[in-house]
Amino acid sequence: MIVVEGLKKRYPGASHSQRAVDDLSFTVQEGEFYTLLGPSGCGKTTTLKCVAGLERADGGRISLGDTVVVSDQVFVPTHRRDIGMVFQNYAVWPHMNVYDNVAFPLQVGARRESKTSQRDKVMNALELVDLGGLEKRMSTELSGGQQQRLSLARALVREPRVLLLDEPLSNLDAKLRESMRTELSLIQRRLGITALFVTHDQSEALAMSDRIAVMRDGSIVQEGTPREIYHEPADEFVASFVGSTNLFHGEVGASAGEGHVLVETPFGRVACATDPRVDLAGPVAVTVRPEDVVIHEERPADAHEGRMNTFHGVLEIGQFTGASVQYRVTLASGEHLTALSGSREDLPSGARVVVELPVDACRVIRRARPAADSSDERDASPAGVVA
Repeated sequence: MIVVEGLKKRYPGASHSQRAVDDLSFTVQEGEFYTLLGPSGCGKTTTLKCVAGLERADGGRISLGDTVVVSDQVFVPTHRRDIGMVFQNYAVWPHMNVYDNVAFPLQVGARRESKTSQRDKVMNALELVDLGGLEKRMSTELSGGQQQRLSLARALVREPRVLLLDEPLSNLDAKLRESMRTELSLIQRRLGITALFVTHDQSEALAMSDRIAVMRDGSIVQEGTPREIYHEPADEFVASFVGSTNLFHGEVGASAGEGHVLVETPFGRVACATDPRVDLAGPVAVTVRPEDVVIHEERPADAHEGRMNTFHGVLEIGQFTGASVQYRVTLASGEHLTALSGSREDLPSGARVVVELPVDACRVIRRARPAADSSDERDASPAGVVA
């Protein structure tokens, strides 16, 4: 449905190595919810703007369905692309009421709607986003969540084939953001509309997407389902950016059986699952998610002594977060590990513990390359490495 091939975009003053988008290619299938995820300056918003026609690409080709909208010879303006767009700042007109905001796209452009058709489509769009009965209210009298739903209704009223979403939930408070992402996912699935979503929020991307493309320095680092991205990161950057993780550098020692290797780390030898994408001859990284780490209270004759991937340590602190407890453990080597456990567990600070890293939860991944400078976006920096 959306095909992007070899897309290039460089802003004035940037060198060849500082392209905002650098030979980017991906395909979004019809009815799919596809997310561009990445930190500030990775090129995700620039890519969305090129698909929308709000930016002119320096090279490449973009197709929406059977229609080529960008190529060396073609540039279809935004209003002639079969798209709806939802912006981060809602972009509702404060001097219009709810009805007029939603009706506006039907009143402009080459294809005008009759007043009866307009009303039917507007009321259907308002019902779809749960704003039925508020059509006479001024847009400024709506809450933040209602304004975002109004923006979505306006994008959907023309029944576009493609919905473009530019961080539409980032201005909402945490609880409303969680509620709205569920509503948005349900509406998208109910309509079967193709959606291209841009965000730097990993939890949004994981919860809402059919597929995710993790971007860095104008390129896609990894593409896959949310579970693949989270549980099978391609490299150190993806592992640390998407969620929290324990991350350690090391060198591969020997094989530990089919599909597993032993890695020498600063705190000892760790058996890990291998990945065909990783060159085991050079430096590697080991990642294990905090929820996979198991903490055992140390006992005088410890039953875990000598077991693979078990290490002694001291529990520094446990932080109760409601749904879970986050523990920080200092290993005998001085390295730190973070573990998550159920909210009813309550281990005391200072307790001597044995940390177990399940073999299949430990993965060998590529070491990350240094990031390049870029200047097209201003999101939060990547975070989440626990080491």
